[in-house]
Amino acid sequence: MSATFLINKNDRIFIAGHRGMAGNAICRALKAQGYKNQLTATRDELDLSNASAVKSWFSRQKPDVVVLAAAKVGGILANNNYPADFLLENLKIQNNVIEEAWKHGVRRLLFLGSSCIYPKLAAQPIKEESLLTGALETTNEWYATAKIAGIQLCRALRLQHNFDAISLMPTNLYGPGDNYHPSHSHVMAALIRRFSEAKVNQLKEVVCWGTGSPKREFLHVDDLADAAVFCLEHWQIKQPGKEPDILNVGTGRDISIKALASLLAQMTGYEGKIIWDESKPDGTPRKLLNVNKLKSLGWEAQIDLEAGLEQVVSDYQSKMGYTQ
Repeated sequence: MSATFLINKNDRIFIAGHRGMAGNAICRALKAQGYKNQLTATRDELDLSNASAVKSWFSRQKPDVVVLAAAKVGGILANNNYPADFLLENLKIQNNVIEEAWKHGVRRLLFLGSSCIYPKLAAQPIKEESLLTGALETTNEWYATAKIAGIQLCRALRLQHNFDAISLMPTNLYGPGDNYHPSHSHVMAALIRRFSEAKVNQLKEVVCWGTGSPKREFLHVDDLADAAVFCLEHWQIKQPGKEPDILNVGTGRDISIKALASLLAQMTGYEGKIIWDESKPDGTPRKLLNVNKLKSLGWEAQIDLEAGLEQVVSDYQSKMGYTQ
């Protein structure tokens, strides 16, 4: 790890996707650590899928550092229903931002991938070396394929042009700014909403997808943001092609979906029955990341799952006007 910071407080840092859960958390973390010179653009101000618009924006704004947190995201249902959208939109966003960052002399770029890039049956906990060693989980293969392409583009530009692009693979995220859409959200947000509404409406039962047996790892988005700033400051790849160029970001601990549902039912005050619809897909059986490489650099997650969830559930119910 470098003894000196690889970015500085005066850098013009472009956070692409600053309104999303991860991007917004990274903005907060950067500001809290003294990085005030942030560049952001709403979708109306800059369509990241428009190559000419992105090129023009980079020419005008001249960022020193780029954080690529923008992406089209969604849960199993959304991935199944809109495969072309997930592949095309994410490829366009990534290609445009990464290519223009390189062409315009950006000194450092951080690309946010996802733990879904790894094979469905990868050995657990999943090491970074598992990438491209097996078939993907079919329920999110389109999004995963796009993210893998982004990783490979960063690798190719580093190898051919010495472009300083690093890639982080966060596990499942939760926290402020999550998407609570009834059908397009991820499992954590979907369960929080479902149990909160069941409590308010005094439902006798709540139906959850699958068997509940899959295990998942969850990372508070503020921990991810802290890891992102840490890696921007300290993680340096000195020998491209000979050392790891992607890093997992997680807690190193997982929980079954069934146990998570029970925990959230308790936290939301729901006392009815939980029914598991086994006709619906489970997804990957287990997805736990090996986070030893990031730990060896000096960073590890700080927010305990139960403590983080208590705050998230409280905030959600307060925002929605729900009471225990």
